[in-house]
Formats: sequence, structure tokens, C-alpha cells
Amino acid sequence: MACFRRLFPLCSSINRTTFSSSSSGVVQGFRSYGGIASPEQILLKLEDAETRAGADTLVLDDKMAQIRREFDAAKQSFLRVPEALKAMPKMNPEGIYVNKNLRLDSIQVYGFDYDYTLAHYSSNLQSLIYDLAKEHMVNEFHYPEICMEFKYDPTFPIRGLYYDKLKGCLLKLDFFGSIESDGCYYGRRKLSRKEIEEIYGTRHIGRDQARRLVGLMDFFCFSEACLIADIVQYFVDAKLEFDACYIYQDVNRAIQHVHRSGVAHRGILSDPHKYLVKNGQLLHFLKMLREKGKKLFLLTNSPYYFVDGGMRFMLEDSTDFRDSWRELFDVVIAKANKPDFYTSEHPFRCYDAEKDTLAFTKVDAFLPDKIYYHGCLKSFLQITKWKGPEVIYFGDHLFSDLRGPAKAGWRTAAIIHELEDEILIQNEDAYRLEQVMGSTYIAQWLKFSMRITEFLLFKFVMSFSCF
Repeated sequence: MACFRRLFPLCSSINRTTFSSSSSGVVQGFRSYGGIASPEQILLKLEDAETRAGADTLVLDDKMAQIRREFDAAKQSFLRVPEALKAMPKMNPEGIYVNKNLRLDSIQVYGFDYDYTLAHYSSNLQSLIYDLAKEHMVNEFHYPEICMEFKYDPTFPIRGLYYDKLKGCLLKLDFFGSIESDGCYYGRRKLSRKEIEEIYGTRHIGRDQARRLVGLMDFFCFSEACLIADIVQYFVDAKLEFDACYIYQDVNRAIQHVHRSGVAHRGILSDPHKYLVKNGQLLHFLKMLREKGKKLFLLTNSPYYFVDGGMRFMLEDSTDFRDSWRELFDVVIAKANKPDFYTSEHPFRCYDAEKDTLAFTKVDAFLPDKIYYHGCLKSFLQITKWKGPEVIYFGDHLFSDLRGPAKAGWRTAAIIHELEDEILIQNEDAYRLEQVMGSTYIAQWLKFSMRITEFLLFKFVMSFSCF
């Protein structure tokens, strides 16, 4: 097209030509207002334009052939992905993973939480807490009797949710503080992306919005999250007005009552086979640490009678330590009131298990076979003289168990039960293939989009060179 446009000035020049003849009647030439050109010059210009157009076509053909070869090579790499994946090692679901270098030979002191760290529970525990909490809300807070018909749904809650006390939504946030596309529930109904944007304006949770969120981070929050959602759904279905903040406060108070009153502890100990899961490696692990000369301590928020009953049950198959499990630990601290334990200055109290009383004498040393209540990190370090970098503490709650010790210089280890299931899923061939093919496809798509754009731009520039 550009080459034809190049002829237009020539044609207009011919149209403006005036002819003159000599005396012999032979046309000697022609003159135009734009200049003088002979027919031979016009033909030469046409031939030059045609030659350059042919050269441009060859260049474009070469470019297209190169892109086609790259595409074929990428296609072959796609076909080799499944076989390559089989040769890649899989992660160990029972492995230990670190985000910072740790020399275990420098660790001299091992500390443990009790619940979901030394003691593991079956899914029946969540149903027990859920049922006890809803009964408390009906009997003490006068919630409708129909709430007694609610059932715990183990498929609904996960750890790490947030509850919006203003909007009444349960949220799953990503690393950047944005609501995940399928991570917002109002009651038991999942909200669409459009509904999320109508409520929050954007999927990202700002600083002001974050102030009204409460985290549901540990395993005991499963029943709490499910009960909140069920009650919100009841009020929505019944078309009753309610304040989302009141719902959270009442459910949280009921859950706290279940724990602090001891009703959940007594329920577990009444049928430990139903709620506690034995770990055959527990005793072996603790004895191995003792034999290596390590110091061990137990630091838990649970009362002593509950810990004692659970440890006796879990070690009942071992005649050596069934009744003397405390010999495994240098210090046993119960009712520690974490996370306040790490920042407060509460004194330690010696606990008499037989009389269920606390002594009034000052605790300035931790004695063998004694149980201690309350206390604080400051006094703990002063009494034991244990230095921060030589201590590692195991727990399941990132905030209550691990943030405080980390600030004190302790090494910390998180017991994350969900990680085992996540790794098993990621080890599946179908999942690995989907992830690799998806990311590889996007990368190749971007690459060829850029190559084709480059080709089209080159072709566009070449067409202008014909002007």
C-alpha cells in the first residue's frame, strides 16, 4: 500500500507536464512544475521500490520462521514436563523446616507447651467445645433455644481466620493483607468478589479496617469460628437485627468460660480415649533429650490436674514414667497466662497438687518435683540463669506461644498440624503438574506475546520505509 502511495506524486507531476516540440517535430522532453524527470527515471524508481519490498518480505519471513521455531521448541518442553516432574524429589510431610539457620548443638534448654504440642487431640474435641459453648450462650446469655440444634461442622473452619466485628464477616487474608477471592463468609454463605467490593470497597484491608479485626489463630478457635458463623446465619435467616460485635463478644465469652471453668478439661479427662491421641514417640523423644544432658521445662496455660491426667494417659503404656512423668522435666509451670507471661511481672507461686492450694513463700529457685503457677518471663530468666540463644520453645500458637519468646531471644518452633496435609497435597502428581504447567504456560505466553508484538512492530516500521 505504501508503495502505491509513493507513485502519487509522480502521477501528479505527469499531470502538470507541458510538452514542447522542436522544428523536426520530435518530442525532446517534458517540463513539470515540480521538476524534470525522464521515463527511464520513473521506471528506475519503481524497480527500486519493488526490490526493497522484496527484501522486506524476506526479512519478515525470517522473523516469522524464527518465532515458529521457538514456539515448537516450547511445545516440546511442555510435553517433557510430566516426565521431569517424576524425577523431582517430594517434600517430607513429617519433616522439620526452618526459616533461619539453627545449630542444635548450641541448644541446651528445650521448652514445651502442652495443648497441641505434647498433647494431641482428636476432632471430637472441637465438637465438645462447640456444644458446651452453645449451651452456655442459651442458658446464661439467653440466646434462642433453637441454637441448641446447631451442630459443629468440621469442614467449615480453618486456622488463621479473622472476624470483622463491624461487618460480621469471617475473612481469610493473604500475605499482603488482601481478602482471598473465596475467603469471605457472611454467616455460612460465601460472598462473591462483587459483594466483597461492595462491603469493603476493595479486597485490600486497610489499617483502619484492620483495627476491628480479631484473629482466630489456634486450634481452639475452630469451634469459635463455626459458632460465630452459625449464629450470624441464624439472625440473617430470621431477619433479626443484630450487632456483629455483640455476637463475637458473646461467643468469645462462652468459649473462654468453657476453658477457664474447667468444664472442657473435665470432659476430656472423663473419656481420654475419645479426645486424646497417643504418640508413641513422645516418651522416646523426651528421654533422648534427657540422656543428651539437655534441660527440659513445661510452660502451659492449662491447670496442673488437666496436664497430669493427660500425661498419665499418654504414657500409661510405659511403666517407668506413667506416674512420674514430671521426672522428665526440670521445671513444670501451669496456668502461666500466656501471652501476658512474657511481658508481666507476676510472681511465681508454688502449687500443692494434693491440697489444691498455692504457697505464700517467695519462689527464688525451681525445685525438683514441684509445680509452679503463674509467674513471668523476667523472673523465669533470673531464677534459671538460662540465656536466650540456648533456649528453644515449642508451641502451636504463633502469637500466644511464640512471639513473646522470640522477642526474648529464645529460638522458637511452631507445631503446625495443617502443614502435613498441605505437603501431602503438594506432593500429588496432579497438583504439581497443574502448578508447573500453569506457571510455565504464563511465562511462555508472555514471552511469545512480546515476540509477536516485536514482529508486528518491525513489520509496521518496514511498511513505512516504503514511503
